[in-house]
Amino acid sequence: MTIQTGVQTVPAPTIASQDPPAVNLLIAGRLRDYADLLTQQGEDGFRARAFRRAADVITALDRPVEEILSQDGREGLTALPAVGTGIASAIAEMVTTGRWSQMDRLRGDLAPEVLFRTIPGIGAKLADRLAKDGQLESLEELEHAVRFGKVAVRGIGPRRRRMIAAAIAERLGRPFFVTETTVARPPVAMLLQVDRMYRDRAAAGQLRKIAPKRFNPTGDAWLPILHARHGDWHFTALFSNTQLAHQLNKTADWVVIYYHKEGQPDGRCTVVTATRRPLLGQRVVRGREPEDEEEISNETRNWK
Repeated sequence: MTIQTGVQTVPAPTIASQDPPAVNLLIAGRLRDYADLLTQQGEDGFRARAFRRAADVITALDRPVEEILSQDGREGLTALPAVGTGIASAIAEMVTTGRWSQMDRLRGDLAPEVLFRTIPGIGAKLADRLAKDGQLESLEELEHAVRFGKVAVRGIGPRRRRMIAAAIAERLGRPFFVTETTVARPPVAMLLQVDRMYRDRAAAGQLRKIAPKRFNPTGDAWLPILHARHGDWHFTALFSNTQLAHQLNKTADWVVIYYHKEGQPDGRCTVVTATRRPLLGQRVVRGREPEDEEEISNETRNWK
């Protein structure tokens, strides 16, 4: 038997001759919910279709996805039809933590401090500092930060870093001993195009708004959300809803852009208005200012 993925016909995994495992139905249901949410928020349908295809494959399995992850790691998930690296990461997070940060983000429910407390060695106070001081949101960001020393947070020494990194690697279903690799990032000019599109459409009232739970005691739906695609890159943009953004009154200036390209880890960046020369008053991608100087004048082109 074969399954049609929409790109090519590939051999199917073992198809259930009995009721599918309950965990598979739960995961498949959440993948479909995510696809519906993307559609409701104006995504062009490309990613929504990908998540629905993956949900169909997961539903058809007679082997629990948690067993696949436990025995075969992340590679066992990506070997399934229609399950790429991004969806495999989502499944691993749901299986091991019961949460899915991408879904929480789109719903306005993102609470990384709650997610971090699921890792052995991270208590409530440290989880709170990681989310606020470290500006971290996902297990993969936390893993990269503690493994390669990219975050300075009080209370994490070398031994504790290794312990936390090992626990996260086990949760995510991949080996602990890996090296830091250069991850592909969208060009600065492209990110600035997304930033401009987001702010223009938000100002025109053309975007759906969500009601974030964090720092929003009145429950107002104030946060516009944009989904956009350019070539192989997929973007989600929102105004920053961090504690620091609220403290500095930058929630209408800082734009957080999440990006995804198949075969690459998901990433994010923040676009801000520069407060120092030579880019004073210009929109820049934080941490990539030298590239901004070179590319900041590029024109918008070829958007889908």
